[in-house]
Amino acid sequence: MYKSGFVTIIGRPNVGKSTLLNRVIGEKIAIISNKPQTTRNKIQCVYTEEEAQIVFIDTPGIHKPKNKLGEYMVSASKDTLKEVDVILWLVDESTKIGPGDEYILEEIKEINTTKILVINKIDKINQDEVKEIISNYENLNVFDHIIPISAQDGQGVNYLLKTIKEIIPEGPQYFPDDMITDQPERLIVSEIIREKALHYLEEEVPHGVAVGIELMRKRENKDIIDINAIIYCERSSHKGIIIGKGGKKLKGIGKSAREDIERLLGSKVYLEIWVKVEKNWRDKEKTIKYFGYV
Repeated sequence: MYKSGFVTIIGRPNVGKSTLLNRVIGEKIAIISNKPQTTRNKIQCVYTEEEAQIVFIDTPGIHKPKNKLGEYMVSASKDTLKEVDVILWLVDESTKIGPGDEYILEEIKEINTTKILVINKIDKINQDEVKEIISNYENLNVFDHIIPISAQDGQGVNYLLKTIKEIIPEGPQYFPDDMITDQPERLIVSEIIREKALHYLEEEVPHGVAVGIELMRKRENKDIIDINAIIYCERSSHKGIIIGKGGKKLKGIGKSAREDIERLLGSKVYLEIWVKVEKNWRDKEKTIKYFGYV
């Protein structure tokens, strides 16, 4: 008996959705940052075993949008809720149910799909605090299962996978054994560069940053891939911050990104990055489409 199904991962920004996905898949597919709303795309990743295949859909965090990009991100998250076999709702180690959690609860409580509450970051709290969080959510009578995990160190992740495999229906293998994502390499490369920018930049810059890949080409008869990328920002003042004094910050972004891209592609990479200003791009539908967010 072969089982297969689709699982969406939802939650407030920065609760560890991408970290969990990367842990399960065993590869760095979704970018990670301590900045909220890091994930902008709906990403499908495929976990395949001998007797089961789980297709995980990592979504942008559900939040109240402030611009067209935000509207797209929330729409991408909500659209998956009724299309899947299991909803995984991630929360962090906070023992209180906040306004952001209540907003998501309103979205999912009337949906008949099987719901698993995943309490992430339990490595940061003690057992009594874990029990308190479980009790708070059990009283809501919304979830079919409540599973505490640490996506960072792997605690509870195998049990979570076992529970999902018990829930998903019999079905075909949708994707080949060696396929782990539906994301094109160019998009993953652009997201890796954006991740490094998020790590290097000041608080006021990251949400206004996007990355476009102008060129990605393997050299003839050489194991080298040339990549030309542009980091877009919304203000002229941000351009100077991204480049840094003497180009130091941009060099750091490029070096760190190149190392991850070489691991991803299994090849030497020659990476060139420029910075351009595209004012208010998050409210321009045409530009949002260019960056692959619709």
